[in-house]
Amino acid sequence: MRRYRHEIDNVRAHLRSLWAVIAIQVAIIAALWFGWSRAPERLTVHIPPDLRSGAVLAVGEVSPPNVYAFALYIFQQLNRWPQDGAKDYGRAIFRVSAYLTPRYRAALIAELEQKGRRGELAYRVRGIQEIPGHGYEERRVDLLSEDAWIVWLDLDLVESVKGMTVKRTAIRYPLRVVRYAVDLEANPWGLALDGFGAKGPRRLSAVELEQSGDSDSGA
Repeated sequence: MRRYRHEIDNVRAHLRSLWAVIAIQVAIIAALWFGWSRAPERLTVHIPPDLRSGAVLAVGEVSPPNVYAFALYIFQQLNRWPQDGAKDYGRAIFRVSAYLTPRYRAALIAELEQKGRRGELAYRVRGIQEIPGHGYEERRVDLLSEDAWIVWLDLDLVESVKGMTVKRTAIRYPLRVVRYAVDLEANPWGLALDGFGAKGPRRLSAVELEQSGDSDSGA
């Protein structure tokens, strides 16, 4: 009789250990579910263009080359008027509006209205391009904070009216870029142009054009 009672005690102990294992598993599953429910549905990782030496990436970290590429691309689209600036400028602002802060968008609209009243946009064709030899360098991106940068772009601005070139100027633009992840569907970069920094755009001298783009920020 004692032997049977001993076996029953063993079975009960085994059941208790099984219940303990089940409780631990339930706790683990609950913790995993909670972590999964709190995880973001979408992650943005900015991959630098040159990976020959490898890269350590963190979610949300934006590398200077990506900030520079963003500023150049959006600003170039903003200043592309293929036929008539009176129509194309407004369309360009609307087209890239998701990549502009509200403050900068309002400033551009005000400039559009002002130039329109002066007749400075009619039949005007505009385009900008990066000056050869003045491309990306580390000193062309100034880090202001974790969420703001100044990008120094050296661009060749060309404007024409009815086929006649009226302006061709090399200009240095200090563009302010900020983190702006309010609508990743419309703006997957999570960045936006916020106007000009420093003292604003200025023409490049012949000496500066020969120096392969020395930046005001570090030169």
